[in-house]
Amino acid sequence: MSSAIAELTRLVDAADRFDLSHADLRETQVKALDERFQERRDRIKLLGHRARAAGTTEIRDREDAVPLLFPHSVYKSYPESFLTEQRWDRLGAWLNTVSPHPISPIETADITGIDDWIERLQARGHYVSCSSGTTGKSAMLLASDLDMDWSRTDTVNVFSWGSGVKPEQDRRMMSTGASAAVPKNIVIGEAQRAAFGDPAKEPFRMPIPPITVGTLTAMVVLRKKIADGTAAPEELAEFERTSRERQEALEKAMVVGAAALVEHREEKLYIAGLWNSLFQMAVRVRDLGYSAKDFHPDNCIYVGGGLKRAQLPPDYQEFVHQTFNIPSDREFQNYSMQELNSGMPKCQEGDRYHVPPWIVPVILDEQGDTALPHEAGEVEGRAAFFDLSLDGRWGGIITGDKISLDLDPCACGKRGPSVRNNITRYADIKGDDKIGCAGTVDAYVRGLS
Repeated sequence: MSSAIAELTRLVDAADRFDLSHADLRETQVKALDERFQERRDRIKLLGHRARAAGTTEIRDREDAVPLLFPHSVYKSYPESFLTEQRWDRLGAWLNTVSPHPISPIETADITGIDDWIERLQARGHYVSCSSGTTGKSAMLLASDLDMDWSRTDTVNVFSWGSGVKPEQDRRMMSTGASAAVPKNIVIGEAQRAAFGDPAKEPFRMPIPPITVGTLTAMVVLRKKIADGTAAPEELAEFERTSRERQEALEKAMVVGAAALVEHREEKLYIAGLWNSLFQMAVRVRDLGYSAKDFHPDNCIYVGGGLKRAQLPPDYQEFVHQTFNIPSDREFQNYSMQELNSGMPKCQEGDRYHVPPWIVPVILDEQGDTALPHEAGEVEGRAAFFDLSLDGRWGGIITGDKISLDLDPCACGKRGPSVRNNITRYADIKGDDKIGCAGTVDAYVRGLS
């Protein structure tokens, strides 16, 4: 029997993958959802629990899949005591509740920290990535070797589609900030450098230490202690000292980065960073007396993530473009998240993020309980996605994002589903974000771990 999942995922290299309409994809996507569900229902403990609770034995339409979606908080449902007390065996048991691939026990007596634990899991083919935790506890997300291979292919394809830059290895790679050194980010960076970077030109990296999962989780744990008022005086002093040293190191690195950009201004550049770091670097380059007229006319930028709550002037994007001489069709922005394995690149003409065929989008009500009727046109609500390319965990996720999904053709001419460039987070709108099923799901996962 042919695989509906394979039929969709093999489109990763297809030039017309964003030109398949909702009507073209609907039947195959439903078959693929059921195929994945039947494969994984007895292999992922939480999925089996959700299916039994909903009485779901088959996915016949998108609505059947809604009770099987995981709230994004599920990947944050581990007790913080597992981290603070370094209970690596218990963290491993927690991961087993959301993994389709059994995680066999590993020796933990001599583990020195979470980075060491993650390294030992990776040696067995389990890759743990960690979100930034900007709104609280970090999510821990499992991926497999197949997921790493997928990310290498997908990241190059979406960047090339969204920016118009061909993978011709003819650019100097320039980073303007520090990203989390988690497996997925590392793989994406390596793939981008291999495809677009000139092998004869050393990539520029900011001279600051990488942010590891251990660093991220330590910050989250201490942030929680400070909020609870349980941080010891010496912990507060260490936090203030570390924050000051990091800020000083970042300021020095920005000076070095601006000088490097000026030094290589006549070369074709690939400049990467968050909008905040790109803007701050542009300010320093302007202070040195340089702007668009001094840079190569075919530079490009890779913008990762959103503003991350940074406060920037209204014209920050134009300021960056006019500093580094970025043509309007050489900017790449991507709507994705650590919980997904694939990107949704933004087109230039329609200013919309395009959903690939192997990601099934569903718009839910604010509580995340019910799919909103949607067979044509645009609808607004809570974003949920099912990423059929995911192997190392269940692909269905209820996000914290409020989006507008359009099933009609985009202004760029592509007929596939697309997301309006007005994405917001419910936590930013309401100050809090409650997904209806989150409490019972988190309680179940905690109970098994």
